[in-house]
Amino acid sequence: MNIADRSRLRSSLKAALLLALVLSAAGCKPSTPQGGPNFPPPVVTVAAVEPKDVAVTYEYTAQTAGYREVEVRARVTGILQRRNYKEGSVVKKSESLFNIDPEPFRVALARAEADLAVAEARLAQAKREVTRLRPVIEARAVSQKEFDDAASSEQVADAEVKSARARVTEARLNLEYTRVESPISGVASRAVVSEGTLVSGPNVLLTTVTQTDPMHVIFGIPDREHLALRRDVEAGRLKLPRDGRFKASIKLADGSAYGRTGALNFTDVRINAQTGTSEARAEFGNPNGMLRAGEFVRVVLHGAVRPGAIVVPQRAVLEGPKGKFVYVVNAESRAEPRPVEVGEWTGGGWIVNSGLKGGERVIVDGVLKLGPGAPVKVADGKPESGAPEKPAGAPPAKPEAKGKK
Repeated sequence: MNIADRSRLRSSLKAALLLALVLSAAGCKPSTPQGGPNFPPPVVTVAAVEPKDVAVTYEYTAQTAGYREVEVRARVTGILQRRNYKEGSVVKKSESLFNIDPEPFRVALARAEADLAVAEARLAQAKREVTRLRPVIEARAVSQKEFDDAASSEQVADAEVKSARARVTEARLNLEYTRVESPISGVASRAVVSEGTLVSGPNVLLTTVTQTDPMHVIFGIPDREHLALRRDVEAGRLKLPRDGRFKASIKLADGSAYGRTGALNFTDVRINAQTGTSEARAEFGNPNGMLRAGEFVRVVLHGAVRPGAIVVPQRAVLEGPKGKFVYVVNAESRAEPRPVEVGEWTGGGWIVNSGLKGGERVIVDGVLKLGPGAPVKVADGKPESGAPEKPAGAPPAKPEAKGKK
């Protein structure tokens, strides 16, 4: 280092020393870093944890179906002559929907009646013959064989009369069957075949009639939810309604609620191997025809209760590397992370199955400013309890818990 460089270095050191002396004389101190000990603890809002009975609902995608859906078919073969109803209209039981050309059946009935008359005449003749021979056989004026033949002829004639009467009844029924009637009251669908078509009896579908009041709502329940519910019931964490008679409500395709409530009336014990669900069915009144067969809706089941459940607001539950946890204010007014096992959603909160107990205070607002063991100050005012309303700007809540017995 030359003499000039050494001179510049000495000048720089003297200037730095002079600046430090000036600052010291002026009483200047360095700033305290943000979050240091001189800053007050963050203010947080807490929710008091209290066990209580919580009603649980279960929601599924469903499809409506008529209470009864009947295929209308002709019982006889013939030419379709006339359609007697307006497609899509309401029809009554026994109302005529179609007519098949009746003339061939009238001819068949007349022929059967004529055959019956012939059989009855033969029976009358056989009876007269037996009546004539009875006193003669007692006088032994005729042989026993001749009398037996006459008695047998009477029995054959009587059987022929019965057979002819059966054919007459059959022909009369076939003639009546040319008037195709609705088997139930309901809404008739479109006609599958048109007038002039040869209808080959029951092999040809003519139309369908659907009874829409009451209406069935059919949905599938995943097998895993059956298992989860069964475990919760056995553990005493869930109470189902008596005999599994859940009450039900419907959300229509536009999100609006259907105005009538129904009830679960069937749950299949079999599991569909393709979908992994078991079929269930609820029944709803539909006097105004608002529900139509085949539309997709969402069915909500009511009646299950979580006894002594602990519910915390959804914004209080955080996700960590080891799962979900909450911050609890401990006795030292510090934020203590607490791992929790959560169950279903209910309203705007989580049902906590384990990790919390009654009387503890869970931090709801201000959790993003905290770290494990950080000192906190609880906001003045009455602590929240249960699951508060969702704050403005919060993400929409997930659907309520799914599952069923």
